[in-house]
Amino acid sequence: MTHHKHSKPSEPFYKQFIPKIVTVFKEGYTWDFFRNDALAGLTVAIVAIPLAMALGIASGTTPDKGLITAVIAGFLISALGGSRVQIGGPTGAFVVVVYNVIAQHGYDGLVVATLLAGFMLVLAGVLKVGSWIKFIPHPVITGFTAGIAVIIFSSQIKDLFGLQIDKVPGDFIEKWEAFWGVRDTFNPVTILLSAGSLFLIVALRKYAPSVPAFLAAVVLASLVTLGLHLDVTTIGSAFGGIPQALPVPEWPEGLTLTKVKEVFPSALTIAFLAGVESLLSAVVADGMINRRHRSNCELVGQGVANVASAFFGGMPATGAIARTVTNIRSGAKSPVSGMLHAVFILLAMMLFAPLASYIPLAALAAVLVIVAWNMSEQDKIRHLMHAPLSERLVLFATFILTVAVDLTVAIEVGVVASALFFMRDMAEHNEFIKQEESGEGEGQEALPEGVVSYRLWGPLFFGNATALIDVFENLNPVPRVFILRMRFVPLIDSSGQSALQTFLSRCEKKGICVIISHLKHQPHKILKRMGVLENHGLLVAANFTEALVLAQKQK
Repeated sequence: MTHHKHSKPSEPFYKQFIPKIVTVFKEGYTWDFFRNDALAGLTVAIVAIPLAMALGIASGTTPDKGLITAVIAGFLISALGGSRVQIGGPTGAFVVVVYNVIAQHGYDGLVVATLLAGFMLVLAGVLKVGSWIKFIPHPVITGFTAGIAVIIFSSQIKDLFGLQIDKVPGDFIEKWEAFWGVRDTFNPVTILLSAGSLFLIVALRKYAPSVPAFLAAVVLASLVTLGLHLDVTTIGSAFGGIPQALPVPEWPEGLTLTKVKEVFPSALTIAFLAGVESLLSAVVADGMINRRHRSNCELVGQGVANVASAFFGGMPATGAIARTVTNIRSGAKSPVSGMLHAVFILLAMMLFAPLASYIPLAALAAVLVIVAWNMSEQDKIRHLMHAPLSERLVLFATFILTVAVDLTVAIEVGVVASALFFMRDMAEHNEFIKQEESGEGEGQEALPEGVVSYRLWGPLFFGNATALIDVFENLNPVPRVFILRMRFVPLIDSSGQSALQTFLSRCEKKGICVIISHLKHQPHKILKRMGVLENHGLLVAANFTEALVLAQKQK
C-alpha cells in the first residue's frame, strides 16, 4: 500500500494581510460590541493624552507632536493592523532614538527617518518578517528595554527638580555632569509639585486602580499651579500651548537623498523597535483574549501608520503594551476601540487645548518616571539572574551599551553575542557525537568485529563541524567500517559538509569504509547537491539494520 503524506493547504498569500477589523465585521459586529469599544476607547484616551504629551517633550520635541502621533498613527494601527485590541501611538522605546535624531538632524530629519521606517515596516510585513521576532533573544530585549528606562528617567531630572539649564546634552554621562553643574539652581516648588504628582500616581494605582492616575495627577497639578500662581515651567511657558486641530498633511521638507543617507541607520533602528514592540504587544494581547494576531499584517499596518504620521509632522509610533492591556481590561472587543481612542484624543485637543497651557512640566515628568519604572523590567532582570552566565553577560552588555553608547550598537552586540554563545554551547554539547556499542532502539544488533558506530545529535554546522575530525584523529585501533548514524541530524550547512568531506577523504586514505545511515531530507539534498554522496568508499543505508548488512559485506 502506498502512503501519501497529507499536508495542510497553506492559506492564500493575501489573507495574511487582511486587517482584523475586516474579520471582526465579517463575524458580525453588534451594538453591544460598539458600546464596549467606545467605553474602552475613552478609558485608553484618558491614559494616552498625558502620556503622549510627556513622550513628545521627553523626545526633544513639543507635546503636540505626541498628540498628533497618537491620533493619526493610533487610528491607522487599529484600522489596518493584524490585532483585535492593539493600541498604537508614541512609546517610551522611541525616546532615545528620537531625541538623538532631532539633536543630530533636526526635526525634519526625524520626519524623514519616520517615513523611511514606515516603508521598511511595510516591506518587512510583505516579506513575512513578522515571524522572525522569536529569534531576538530574551536577554537582549530585557537589556535594551531596561536601558531605555534609565535614559528616560535621566531625561526627566531637569523638569523634576526645576534645574536651570538651556540645553540638556544627549550623552548619558555628559547629561549627568551637566545636571551636577547646575545643581544649585533647583526650584523647591517644582520639587514639591513633582513629588506630589508622583505620590498621587502611586497612591491611586494602589488604592484606587479604577481612577486614571496619570490624568488625575496632571489635572490636579495644573489646578494647583493655576490656583496658587506657582512659579514653575508649564506647557504654555515652555511651548506656547498646543493647537486645537491637526495640521494639514504635507510633503516632508527635508526629504532629500543626502538626508535619507544620513538618517538611514536611525530609520532602521526605529523600524526594528516598532516591529519588536508592536509584535510583543500583540503577543501579550493574544494571551489575554485567547486569539491570534496576524504578525505580517500588523507590520504593514504599523508601517502605513508611521508613513502617515510623518506626513502630518508626527513622531514614530508602535503598539503600546500598557495601553493595549488597559484597552483589554476596559472591555474592548475589536479594533474599533483603538480607532475611537484616537478620535477621543482629537476631540480633547479641539475642546481643551487652551487648558493644556497650564500643565506643569513637573507633573508630566512624574508621569514619565512611572513609565520608566514600568519599563525597567526589574522582575525579568531578577529572574534572569538565575540564567546561565552567558545570558547574564548578554543582558548586562546590552543594558550598558544602550545607556552609555547607542541603542543600535547595543542590539547588534547583544544579538551577535547571543548567537556566538549559542553556537559555543552547541559545539561543546557532550552528546553531539557519541560512540555506540550496538543499535540501541533498533533491535540491539551487536556490532561485528572491526566495525564502529557513532551517532550524531543535532545540526552539523560550522560550530561543531570539527567534532568529526576529532573523532577520526582518536580512532584506535583503526576500524575497517565506520557507521555514521544521522537520524537526529535535521540539517547540514556548508561548513558541516566540508568537514564531512574531509572526514571521508581521510577515511578513504586509511582504507576505512564509511556508511551513513538514516540520512534525512535536508542533509541528503545538500550532500547530493555538493557531490559528497558520490565520494568513493561512501555507502548510504536507509537505517541501522541495513548499515550492518552492508558492513558485514565489506572485506
